[in-house]
Amino acid sequence: MLQTLLSRLARLVPTLILVSVVTFSLTYLVPGDPAITLAGDAPTPERIAEIRADLGLDRPAVEQYFAWVRQVAVGDFGHSIYGGADSVTGLILQKLPVDLSLALGGLLVALLVGVPLGIAAAVRRGSWLDRAVTAFTSVSVALPSYWIALLLVLLFAVKLRWLPASGYTPPNEDPAAWVRGLILPSVAIGLAMTAEIARQLRTALVDVLDEQYVRTARAKGLRAWMVIGKHAMKNAAITPLTILGLQIASILGGAVIIEQIFGLPGIGQLAIEAVLQRDIPVLQGVVLTAVLIVVVCNLLVDLSYIWLNPRSRR
Repeated sequence: MLQTLLSRLARLVPTLILVSVVTFSLTYLVPGDPAITLAGDAPTPERIAEIRADLGLDRPAVEQYFAWVRQVAVGDFGHSIYGGADSVTGLILQKLPVDLSLALGGLLVALLVGVPLGIAAAVRRGSWLDRAVTAFTSVSVALPSYWIALLLVLLFAVKLRWLPASGYTPPNEDPAAWVRGLILPSVAIGLAMTAEIARQLRTALVDVLDEQYVRTARAKGLRAWMVIGKHAMKNAAITPLTILGLQIASILGGAVIIEQIFGLPGIGQLAIEAVLQRDIPVLQGVVLTAVLIVVVCNLLVDLSYIWLNPRSRR
């Protein structure tokens, strides 16, 4: 297990290096000069040159890149151009709990709804329940998350007034308000993932239930829930887990829109502000943080294969 973990971590190093190069290069290809913006309404060439020197923008791009990498290696993303003394790392750590809460809520919705639906459709394949689950998943995948979010707000916040339409309360202040504020955005962002997990689990489980070892377990007189939970689910869960790892990037991408609809002060809102202001250090830090989250989630998915399928250890 440890050897596999070290091998996976070694393979991530080239990926992270490539991502850092692309992130650094793309942000500097964006048109505009932050020094001109900071110089005021009537900037002089001398003032612009002075600001560029203070920000380090007058140095060659390669030198700027390696200086940035040395900072990032110790967890320092630099300082915001417009925030002055505001640390980029501090800004990200301040916003990150919102996105982690939203991702956890969406993942919880997907597992609590998608897994039972997938199992029910596989066990009752060909029945009306199977067809209903197939129709539900097809519609859920086709609907955009922002449209679902608007419908949820209109129904549960405006009409019924059961849940808040916007805002975020930290869990250390009021856990109940934290949960209530995350229900609607979690459902909006987790519905598409729910459909994908249900579809993939249904397909994989149908194939596994026809295997000889499952028939043998049934012939021994084991109960249906034990046959599915102990024998079938481990092999059937590999494909849904792969989809789950790929959906993490979709959650981070869709969170930008969901945050705007529900007024959540997350990393997506921070990224939009950085793009509009061309705050390069903040934008680089946000992009690299999102990449690190996706990479870590994919690593955890790879390691889960070893537990689900011991043959993969070889």
